[in-house]
Order: sequence, then structure tokens, then C-alpha cells
Amino acid sequence: MSRVLIWDLPTRVFHGLLIVGFVTAWTTGGSDQWLSLHSFAGCVMLGLIGFRLVWGWCGSRYARFGSFAYGPAAVAAHLRQLLAGVPSRYLGHNPAGSAAIYGMLALGLAVGLTGILAQGGEERHLLAAGALSIAEGTLVRQAHAALSWLMLVLVGCHLAGIAVEAWLTKENLPRSMLTGYKEAPPGSAAGARHGAVAGALVVAVAAFGICWFAYAWRGPVEARIGPVDALRTVPPVAFVGLQLPDDPVWREECSACHLAYHPSLLPARSWQRLLKEQDRHFGTDLLLDPARAAAILAFLQRNAAEHSPTEAAFKINRSVSSGITPLRITETPYWISKHGRLGAQVWSRPAVRSKTNCAACHVDALGGSFEDSAMRVPR
Repeated sequence: MSRVLIWDLPTRVFHGLLIVGFVTAWTTGGSDQWLSLHSFAGCVMLGLIGFRLVWGWCGSRYARFGSFAYGPAAVAAHLRQLLAGVPSRYLGHNPAGSAAIYGMLALGLAVGLTGILAQGGEERHLLAAGALSIAEGTLVRQAHAALSWLMLVLVGCHLAGIAVEAWLTKENLPRSMLTGYKEAPPGSAAGARHGAVAGALVVAVAAFGICWFAYAWRGPVEARIGPVDALRTVPPVAFVGLQLPDDPVWREECSACHLAYHPSLLPARSWQRLLKEQDRHFGTDLLLDPARAAAILAFLQRNAAEHSPTEAAFKINRSVSSGITPLRITETPYWISKHGRLGAQVWSRPAVRSKTNCAACHVDALGGSFEDSAMRVPR
């Protein structure tokens, strides 16, 4: 037996980067604050899978799909050997491993594409921005989550198979993926190194990361939300939300006493009632003259939750029964479900003080877009 190069460097680099991307995407998938990093990891995974599909046709000997194109019968036979404790040894991918690889590549593509569609529908971001409605984006996001779980299960089966195979054959399979070498009979065909391709792959991922985060930190965020230095506490970056309609009369009147809550945060019937009862506006008389009140009401109705393109508006409106007219944003079921996990100690913090202080956690509260990743809870 002699040491033979089996796995070329691009395949090993792809494998390592895909693991990092998957772990990053999985651990950041449940947090709105980390949506930018989650999306970045997903896009990197898609790019890596695209590279692997190309490399499967033009890569070195053991990286090509033709070297592990086993049918269902071969996979079943290998699994029976594993159960019997006498698996055949393969220099490249064995039949069961090849099935897992094909499955993970297919699921990775499905997870990445549904992620892009979901973000395009719900958040209006990335390549599919506006391609789907928010309702359609929500459905696709649910499919995205289900596919992600399925991929996690497949990854777990793949790791378990590697462990069992390594134990039965007494071969250190993880080490061979790190070094590229395996013990093989003399005269066994070897793979090629392809160091330049591996280097280009690393440079491409690094360049994409620099462009992604530099773009998010610099121009758009600074122009739309404020100076970049003011966003240093938002991890890791804030996507830029939609530019929502504004009105100087509405903003002047409402911001005189509190944050000017964008009309997209309540349905039109709520704003109608609030203006109709302006003489008893939460214990205060707004003292608006008829012309000014009519102008403000027209703006509020025109841009209420039913007519706004933001995810927050859609989900607030969907959560409110048609027979109910909420007068407080904090009384809508969607707001309650999103903030219910926050304890009383959060609302009492000096930087927060009240449930009405949206800007304490949402850096884009003034604009009304309430982007998921433009949120952080002050400590």
C-alpha cells in the first residue's frame, strides 16, 4: 500500500467552505438580526454548489461525477454490506456516500433558491426582489425551512455513515479529506492537485464577502438611515428597506409628541377612528383644524397597512381580524407575537423605557420599513 492523492485541492476547499457556509446559515437562520449574514452564507453555498457542478465534469479523476455514478442497486448492496460489517473499500466515493453527495447538492440548490425567493418576496431584497408577493414569499420561506431541516438530516446521515465506514474499514476518512491522500495499492491512479483553481475559489469567496459587507455598510445604508458610525451596534449589517411615502404635515404633527408611526403599521380603519376621535387622542386633544386633519387622514389611509409593500405591514394587517379596529400598534397580534419573548426588564432599560419607543431597537423606525436585520435590542 502507498499514499496516493485522491481528493484534489479544489474539492477539499469546496468541502471545507461548504461546511462553514452551512453551519453559519443554520446558526443564523432563526435570528432577524443576523439576516444579512444568513443570506451571505446562503449565497456562498449556492456559488460553491455551482462550482462543484462544473468541477464534477471537468475536475480531476475522483472529483468527476462519472467516478461515482452508482445506481440504486449498488447503493442498496453497499448498505447491506455496511449492516453486515463487511463494506467494500473504495478509493473515491462509495455508493452510499455518492447518494448522500447527490442528495446534498440537490437539497443545497433547493434551499438556496427558495431562500432567495423568500427574501425577494418577504423582504424585497436580492435578485428576486419583488418577484413574489409577501404572501407567496411567506409560503416559500416555510418550504425553505422544511428543506433546511431535511438537509440537516441528510448531513447527519452522511456523518454517521462516514463514522461507521471509518470504524469498519479502519480508515481515517476525515483525515483523507483534509490531506487528500489515501492508502492505495501500488499503481492506483492518482488525482491532480489543481492548486491554482483552489486559490481562485478562495479569492472569489473572499471578494464576494468584501463586496457584500462593504456595500451594505457604505452607500445605501448611510444615505437612507444615517451615518455609518451610528450603525456600529447593529450586527452585522442592516439591509436597506424600501423608501416609503412621507408627508411633511403628518410628520410635523405626529412627531411633536412621539415617534411618527408610519401609516403602514395600522389598517386604514384604525387611522380613520384615531382622526375621528382626535379630541380624545389618548387623553389629549390634537386640536387639528379640519383642512389639516383631512390632509393627514388622506395620507394615512393611502399608505395604511392594506396598501403598504413592507413585510411588517402585511403581517400586522393579516393578524388583525376584520371586525377589530386596533388603536395601538402594540395591541396587534403580530406585534405581540414578535415582542412577546421580551421580558419586563427589557422595557425598563434606560435606552428603551417604553414599548412605544420603536427607534430604541429599530434603526429604520423613522422610515417605517422595519427591516429584520436593522434591529437590535439595547443592553
